[in-house]
Amino acid sequence: MVDYVKRPSTPPAAPAGASAAPVSLSKVTLTKAAPTVSLAKGSGGQMRVHLAWNAKPAGAGGGGFLKKLTGGDRGIDLDLGALFELRDGTKGVVQALGGAFGALDRPPYVLLDGDDRTGGGGENLTVNLDKLSEIRRVLLFAFIYDGVPSWDKADGVVTLVPQGGAPLEIRLDEHGGSRMCALALLENTGGTLNVRREVRYIDGAQDKLDQAYGWGMDWTPGRK
Repeated sequence: MVDYVKRPSTPPAAPAGASAAPVSLSKVTLTKAAPTVSLAKGSGGQMRVHLAWNAKPAGAGGGGFLKKLTGGDRGIDLDLGALFELRDGTKGVVQALGGAFGALDRPPYVLLDGDDRTGGGGENLTVNLDKLSEIRRVLLFAFIYDGVPSWDKADGVVTLVPQGGAPLEIRLDEHGGSRMCALALLENTGGTLNVRREVRYIDGAQDKLDQAYGWGMDWTPGRK
């Protein structure tokens, strides 16, 4: 399975941010009908992003169609990552591929804690909101690196937990034959962080995700 890593390029201008409704104090499920929330201006601390999925759907070890979908006993390997753009125009990607795990106390202020190839514990990514003034936007994504090419089989759930705020849940239970899925877009709008559910399936890998959202970077093929 060919994946992609980023090569630097000149950044284009960022799009205008969208308006959003204030977040409540209880868990919020972002849906097609209600896709956007905003954190209170001045919210800081760390936002943890957790991706969980079912690595071994029922029947995955058996024969027939489902076994072909899941690639035998290998199970489902999802990768969590993020495209980022900082206020100074710096752009890049945080992902396990190429060891681009990022950092919290220095640019890009986004950190991936590891690569879970089993789905047992899921994957975690953290955004340092104390540095929100340095961040323009972050696009969270998940990629089916190996296994079933259908998101309803993977049964993924992504949960964003801002420090001291309500958890934001996005369920990936729709059918999608593409391996790439844009999860959520985080945008800094005048010091307020807007969080918008995307759940947009992209045909291709990171380069096609970039094109779909106008990130404007150059990519080269790579593997884990």
